[in-house]
Amino acid sequence: MDGSFVEAEGLRLHYLEQGTGPPVLLLHGWPTSSYLWRDLLGPMSEHNRMIALDLPGFGHSDKPLDASYSFRFYDRAIDGFLDALGLDAVGLAVHDLGGPAGLYWASQHHERVSKLALLNTIVFARPSWAVVAFVAACRIPGIRSWMVTPAGIARAMKLGVSDSSRLGDDAIRAYQEPFEQKDARRALLKAGTGLHPGGFKEIDGWLRGSSLPIRIVYGEDDRILPDVARTMGKVADMVDSSPEVTAMPGCGHFLQEERPAEIAAELSTFFR
Repeated sequence: MDGSFVEAEGLRLHYLEQGTGPPVLLLHGWPTSSYLWRDLLGPMSEHNRMIALDLPGFGHSDKPLDASYSFRFYDRAIDGFLDALGLDAVGLAVHDLGGPAGLYWASQHHERVSKLALLNTIVFARPSWAVVAFVAACRIPGIRSWMVTPAGIARAMKLGVSDSSRLGDDAIRAYQEPFEQKDARRALLKAGTGLHPGGFKEIDGWLRGSSLPIRIVYGEDDRILPDVARTMGKVADMVDSSPEVTAMPGCGHFLQEERPAEIAAELSTFFR
Protein backbone atom coordinates (compact mmCIF):
# COMPACT_ATOMS: atom_id res chain seq x y z
CA MET A 1 0.00 0.00 0.00
CA ASP A 2 1.42 3.37 -1.05
CA GLY A 3 1.55 6.07 1.58
CA SER A 4 1.47 9.85 1.62
CA PHE A 5 3.64 12.52 3.21
CA VAL A 6 2.82 15.78 4.93
CA GLU A 7 4.94 18.49 6.56
CA ALA A 8 4.17 19.23 10.22
CA GLU A 9 6.24 20.91 12.94
CA GLY A 10 9.27 20.89 10.64
CA LEU A 11 8.97 17.14 10.11
CA ARG A 12 8.13 15.10 7.04
CA LEU A 13 5.59 12.58 8.26
CA HIS A 14 4.45 9.48 6.41
CA TYR A 15 1.00 7.92 6.73
CA LEU A 16 -1.38 5.40 5.21
CA GLU A 17 -4.98 6.37 4.54
CA GLN A 18 -8.09 4.60 3.33
CA GLY A 19 -11.83 5.25 3.37
CA THR A 20 -14.18 8.15 4.03
CA GLY A 21 -16.30 9.19 6.97
CA PRO A 22 -15.41 10.11 10.56
CA PRO A 23 -11.60 9.97 10.83
CA VAL A 24 -9.75 7.50 13.04
CA LEU A 25 -6.04 7.93 13.83
CA LEU A 26 -4.03 4.74 14.39
CA LEU A 27 -0.76 4.96 16.32
CA HIS A 28 1.85 2.19 16.42
CA GLY A 29 4.70 1.55 18.84
CA TRP A 30 8.33 0.38 19.01
CA PRO A 31 9.86 -0.71 16.59
CA THR A 32 6.93 -0.78 14.17
CA SER A 33 5.16 1.72 11.92
CA SER A 34 1.88 2.34 10.13
CA TYR A 35 2.59 -0.98 8.38
CA LEU A 36 1.37 -2.71 11.55
CA TRP A 37 -2.17 -1.56 10.75
CA ARG A 38 -2.15 -2.44 7.05
CA ASP A 39 -4.57 -5.38 7.27
CA LEU A 40 -7.06 -3.41 9.36
CA LEU A 41 -7.35 -0.36 7.11
CA GLY A 42 -9.49 -1.99 4.44
CA PRO A 43 -12.05 -3.66 6.70
CA MET A 44 -12.35 -0.56 8.88
CA SER A 45 -12.61 1.90 6.00
CA GLU A 46 -16.19 0.99 5.13
CA HIS A 47 -17.53 3.49 7.65
CA ASN A 48 -14.48 5.57 8.61
CA ARG A 49 -11.55 7.47 7.17
CA MET A 50 -8.66 5.40 8.52
CA ILE A 51 -5.31 7.15 8.99
CA ALA A 52 -2.23 5.24 10.21
CA LEU A 53 0.67 7.55 11.03
CA ASP A 54 4.38 6.75 11.16
CA LEU A 55 5.37 8.56 14.34
CA PRO A 56 8.57 10.59 13.97
CA GLY A 57 11.54 8.30 14.51
CA PHE A 58 9.74 5.37 12.87
CA GLY A 59 8.75 3.98 9.49
CA HIS A 60 9.21 6.42 6.63
CA SER A 61 8.78 9.56 8.74
CA ASP A 62 11.74 11.80 9.62
CA LYS A 63 14.06 10.52 12.34
CA PRO A 64 15.79 13.61 13.74
CA LEU A 65 18.73 12.87 16.02
CA ASP A 66 18.40 16.19 17.83
CA ALA A 67 14.80 15.50 18.91
CA SER A 68 13.94 14.63 22.51
CA TYR A 69 11.29 12.01 21.62
CA SER A 70 9.52 13.24 24.74
CA PHE A 71 5.80 13.47 25.44
CA ARG A 72 5.78 17.10 24.31
CA PHE A 73 7.66 16.24 21.13
CA TYR A 74 5.06 13.65 20.15
CA ASP A 75 2.25 15.97 21.26
CA ARG A 76 3.42 18.67 18.86
CA ALA A 77 3.96 16.17 16.04
CA ILE A 78 0.50 14.58 16.37
CA ASP A 79 -1.28 17.90 16.74
CA GLY A 80 0.60 19.38 13.79
CA PHE A 81 -0.14 16.31 11.70
CA LEU A 82 -3.88 16.61 12.28
CA ASP A 83 -3.73 20.35 11.54
CA ALA A 84 -1.94 19.64 8.27
CA LEU A 85 -4.71 17.23 7.29
CA GLY A 86 -7.38 19.73 8.34
CA LEU A 87 -8.90 17.45 10.96
CA ASP A 88 -10.57 18.95 14.01
CA ALA A 89 -11.33 15.73 15.91
CA VAL A 90 -10.55 12.03 15.46
CA GLY A 91 -11.19 8.65 16.94
CA LEU A 92 -7.92 7.31 18.32
CA ALA A 93 -6.54 3.77 18.50
CA VAL A 94 -3.16 3.21 20.16
CA HIS A 95 -0.68 0.36 20.59
CA ASP A 96 2.60 -0.06 22.49
CA LEU A 97 4.61 3.22 22.58
CA GLY A 98 1.84 4.84 20.55
CA GLY A 99 -0.27 4.48 23.70
CA PRO A 100 1.54 6.93 25.95
CA ALA A 101 2.34 9.23 23.01
CA GLY A 102 -1.29 9.30 21.86
CA LEU A 103 -2.81 9.39 25.34
CA TYR A 104 -0.64 12.33 26.37
CA TRP A 105 -1.69 14.20 23.23
CA ALA A 106 -5.33 13.37 24.03
CA SER A 107 -4.91 14.62 27.62
CA GLN A 108 -3.73 17.98 26.27
CA HIS A 109 -6.32 18.24 23.49
CA HIS A 110 -9.30 16.28 24.78
CA GLU A 111 -11.66 18.26 22.58
CA ARG A 112 -10.03 16.68 19.53
CA VAL A 113 -10.72 13.08 20.61
CA SER A 114 -14.14 11.52 19.96
CA LYS A 115 -13.46 7.89 20.93
CA LEU A 116 -10.49 5.89 22.21
CA ALA A 117 -9.41 2.29 21.60
CA LEU A 118 -6.59 0.75 23.63
CA LEU A 119 -4.65 -2.26 22.41
CA ASN A 120 -1.60 -3.79 24.11
CA THR A 121 0.00 -0.63 25.43
CA ILE A 122 1.55 1.25 28.34
CA VAL A 123 -0.66 3.62 30.32
CA PHE A 124 0.71 4.21 33.82
CA ALA A 125 3.80 5.75 35.38
CA ARG A 126 4.86 2.67 37.33
CA PRO A 127 6.24 0.35 34.64
CA SER A 128 6.37 -3.42 34.67
CA TRP A 129 9.68 -5.22 35.08
CA ALA A 130 9.61 -5.87 31.31
CA VAL A 131 9.47 -2.15 30.49
CA VAL A 132 12.23 -1.41 33.00
CA ALA A 133 14.38 -4.11 31.41
CA PHE A 134 13.73 -2.72 27.92
CA VAL A 135 14.69 0.83 28.87
CA ALA A 136 17.82 -0.45 30.64
CA ALA A 137 18.79 -2.51 27.59
CA CYS A 138 18.46 0.61 25.41
CA ARG A 139 21.24 2.19 27.48
CA ILE A 140 23.73 -0.67 27.80
CA PRO A 141 26.57 -0.52 25.23
CA GLY A 142 26.65 -3.54 22.97
CA ILE A 143 23.12 -4.64 23.83
CA ARG A 144 21.60 -1.36 22.69
CA SER A 145 23.42 -1.51 19.37
CA TRP A 146 22.22 -5.06 18.73
CA MET A 147 18.59 -4.26 19.57
CA VAL A 148 18.21 -2.02 16.53
CA THR A 149 20.05 -4.26 14.05
CA PRO A 150 17.98 -6.34 11.61
CA ALA A 151 18.51 -9.35 13.90
CA GLY A 152 17.40 -7.39 16.96
CA ILE A 153 14.28 -6.05 15.28
CA ALA A 154 13.40 -9.52 14.00
CA ARG A 155 13.82 -10.89 17.51
CA ALA A 156 11.54 -8.20 18.97
CA MET A 157 8.83 -8.90 16.42
CA LYS A 158 8.97 -12.67 16.93
CA LEU A 159 8.91 -12.24 20.70
CA GLY A 160 5.76 -10.16 20.26
CA VAL A 161 3.64 -12.88 18.62
CA SER A 162 2.40 -16.05 20.25
CA ASP A 163 2.97 -18.02 17.03
CA SER A 164 5.93 -16.83 14.95
CA SER A 165 4.54 -18.61 11.87
CA ARG A 166 1.97 -15.81 11.69
CA LEU A 167 4.74 -13.29 11.07
CA GLY A 168 6.12 -13.75 7.57
CA ASP A 169 9.57 -12.79 6.28
CA ASP A 170 8.08 -9.97 4.21
CA ALA A 171 6.56 -8.40 7.31
CA ILE A 172 9.82 -8.63 9.24
CA ARG A 173 11.71 -7.01 6.36
CA ALA A 174 9.14 -4.19 6.27
CA TYR A 175 9.91 -3.40 9.92
CA GLN A 176 13.68 -3.69 9.42
CA GLU A 177 13.92 -1.58 6.24
CA PRO A 178 13.46 1.91 7.80
CA PHE A 179 16.48 1.29 10.03
CA GLU A 180 19.15 0.32 7.53
CA GLN A 181 21.14 3.48 8.23
CA LYS A 182 23.12 4.04 11.42
CA ASP A 183 21.48 7.38 12.22
CA ALA A 184 18.02 5.85 11.88
CA ARG A 185 18.99 3.18 14.40
CA ARG A 186 20.27 5.82 16.79
CA ALA A 187 16.94 7.63 16.50
CA LEU A 188 15.08 4.39 17.23
CA LEU A 189 17.02 3.98 20.47
CA LYS A 190 16.25 7.56 21.49
CA ALA A 191 12.58 6.98 20.75
CA GLY A 192 12.56 4.07 23.17
CA THR A 193 13.80 6.07 26.14
CA GLY A 194 12.50 9.62 25.77
CA LEU A 195 9.24 9.50 27.76
CA HIS A 196 9.45 11.05 31.24
CA PRO A 197 7.29 9.72 34.11
CA GLY A 198 5.66 13.12 34.48
CA GLY A 199 3.78 12.64 31.24
CA PHE A 200 2.17 9.47 32.56
CA LYS A 201 0.79 11.46 35.50
CA GLU A 202 -0.94 13.77 33.01
CA ILE A 203 -2.46 10.71 31.33
CA ASP A 204 -3.61 9.28 34.65
CA GLY A 205 -5.26 12.53 35.68
CA TRP A 206 -7.07 12.83 32.36
CA LEU A 207 -8.31 9.25 32.28
CA ARG A 208 -9.49 9.11 35.88
CA GLY A 209 -13.24 9.54 35.81
CA SER A 210 -13.29 10.14 32.04
CA SER A 211 -16.60 9.64 30.24
CA LEU A 212 -14.95 9.34 26.81
CA PRO A 213 -16.16 6.23 24.93
CA ILE A 214 -13.36 3.66 25.32
CA ARG A 215 -12.89 0.20 23.82
CA ILE A 216 -10.19 -2.22 25.02
CA VAL A 217 -8.89 -5.11 22.91
CA TYR A 218 -5.70 -6.94 23.87
CA GLY A 219 -3.76 -10.14 23.28
CA GLU A 220 -3.52 -12.18 26.47
CA ASP A 221 -0.20 -13.90 25.67
CA ASP A 222 1.92 -10.74 25.67
CA ARG A 223 5.58 -11.47 26.44
CA ILE A 224 6.58 -7.83 25.84
CA LEU A 225 4.00 -6.33 28.22
CA PRO A 226 3.19 -9.29 30.47
CA ASP A 227 1.13 -7.12 32.83
CA VAL A 228 -1.26 -6.01 30.07
CA ALA A 229 -4.33 -7.64 31.67
CA ARG A 230 -3.74 -5.74 34.92
CA THR A 231 -3.15 -2.50 33.03
CA MET A 232 -6.36 -2.79 31.03
CA GLY A 233 -8.35 -3.82 34.08
CA LYS A 234 -7.12 -0.74 35.91
CA VAL A 235 -8.15 1.50 33.01
CA ALA A 236 -11.61 -0.09 32.91
CA ASP A 237 -12.04 0.51 36.65
CA MET A 238 -10.88 4.13 36.70
CA VAL A 239 -12.98 5.57 33.85
CA ASP A 240 -16.71 6.34 33.99
CA SER A 241 -17.59 5.12 30.50
CA SER A 242 -17.68 1.37 31.39
CA PRO A 243 -15.56 0.27 28.43
CA GLU A 244 -16.10 -3.08 26.77
CA VAL A 245 -13.01 -5.26 27.19
CA THR A 246 -12.02 -8.09 24.85
CA ALA A 247 -9.09 -10.32 25.83
CA MET A 248 -7.84 -12.50 22.99
CA PRO A 249 -6.35 -15.85 24.09
CA GLY A 250 -3.55 -17.31 21.99
CA CYS A 251 -2.60 -13.84 20.81
CA GLY A 252 0.53 -11.88 21.69
CA HIS A 253 1.67 -8.27 21.80
CA PHE A 254 1.48 -7.57 18.05
CA LEU A 255 -2.13 -8.67 17.80
CA GLN A 256 -2.59 -6.80 14.52
CA GLU A 257 -0.21 -9.32 12.94
CA GLU A 258 -1.92 -12.35 14.46
CA ARG A 259 -5.66 -11.60 14.36
CA PRO A 260 -6.22 -8.63 12.03
CA ALA A 261 -9.70 -9.63 10.83
CA GLU A 262 -11.08 -10.10 14.34
CA ILE A 263 -9.55 -6.90 15.65
CA ALA A 264 -10.77 -4.93 12.64
CA ALA A 265 -14.30 -6.22 13.25
CA GLU A 266 -14.21 -5.22 16.92
CA LEU A 267 -12.80 -1.76 16.28
CA SER A 268 -14.96 -1.08 13.24
CA THR A 269 -18.10 -1.68 15.27
CA PHE A 270 -16.82 0.70 17.94
CA PHE A 271 -15.68 3.57 15.71
CA ARG A 272 -18.60 3.60 13.28
